[in-house]
Amino acid sequence: MSKKEDSKYTPRLKLYYSQQLRKTLQKQLGYKNLFEVPKLKKIVINVGVGEAVNDQKVLEIVGADLAKITGQAPVLT
Repeated sequence: MSKKEDSKYTPRLKLYYSQQLRKTLQKQLGYKNLFEVPKLKKIVINVGVGEAVNDQKVLEIVGADLAKITGQAPVLT
C-alpha cells in the first residue's frame, strides 16, 4: 500500500498575501495583532465580452487570456 500524501495545494497569490503582504499591511494600518489584518477569502475575475455575440472567436481569445492570468481554465457562461 502507498502512503497518502498530506500535501495541500495553496494558490501562489494566497501564499504571497499571507507571507508578505499581511505583515506589511499590519505595519501600514498600525495594527498590534496580525489577526486584525483583513484576510482574503475569494478572488473573482469576470470579463464582459459583448463582441462575442457576433464573433465566437473573441470568446476563445478572452478565455485563453484569462487562463494565462489565473492559471486555471475559465468557466464560460
